[in-house]
Amino acid sequence: MKRIVLPTDFSNNAWNAIAYALQLFKDEECTFYFLHTYVPAFYRMDYMMGGPAFSGLPDPMIEVSLSGLENAVAKAKENYPNPKHTYETLSAFNILSDEINEVVEREDIDLVVMGTQGATGAKEIFLGSNTVFVLRKATVPVLAIPENCSFTPVENILFPSDYLTMYKRREFKAVCEIAKTFGASITVLHVLEEGDLSEKQEKNREFIEECLEGIQHTFKELEGQVMPKAIYEYLEINKFDMLAMMNRKHSFFERLLLRQNVDDIGFHIDIPFLVMRDTSQ
Repeated sequence: MKRIVLPTDFSNNAWNAIAYALQLFKDEECTFYFLHTYVPAFYRMDYMMGGPAFSGLPDPMIEVSLSGLENAVAKAKENYPNPKHTYETLSAFNILSDEINEVVEREDIDLVVMGTQGATGAKEIFLGSNTVFVLRKATVPVLAIPENCSFTPVENILFPSDYLTMYKRREFKAVCEIAKTFGASITVLHVLEEGDLSEKQEKNREFIEECLEGIQHTFKELEGQVMPKAIYEYLEINKFDMLAMMNRKHSFFERLLLRQNVDDIGFHIDIPFLVMRDTSQ
């Protein structure tokens, strides 16, 4: 059974991501954890003393959180009834990215699915700040769903790689399972920024091919371009239903998340973005 965290701030964008997840995994046994976190604008004395439960003072933020979670679950059951799906609600006074990692460890979570925009929905930002923090800190794969992105069966997945690290088979689990479920094809995109592939890169490329055994896949080389701009341009001229990437520090993934790059390119991704953790050294 899959165990999936669905963070929500009760915005339309958050609900859109929830709806996408419920449809993506409609044929699988899943437990969905609806998670809402909150941090007051200023810390009241009762929080410093140990929280509302300790002081006995009512907290309207808790009431809003719990009520919102109950409504979200009720809406999920009404709009997407599914005997294979069960639901849990989690409300926490914490920073979202920190709480997600705590829930992941405590509940043995497989995946996080969330929207890319916060409640403010700043249009010029590729990913909302909450999403960026979660992507950078998450210990499990995160599937980010763009605002207004409706669910469609996944047929083509783009997976960019620089072939600089030897991935682990378990790191491919999330994207491989989605590809197998929908019979999707994976395109492995490499941008040759300078020179030919090194011996190490060749071996890592071969390993990726081994990991994708049993899945329709192709390898694509682009020359004379630079990351991450090459990803944006390739997505603009080719149809894909999902972008999947490994999250490794100091890689082009980090550059992809920098706001100035997105603003300069003027491109906004409009397909789901699956980020898997690269644990190589």
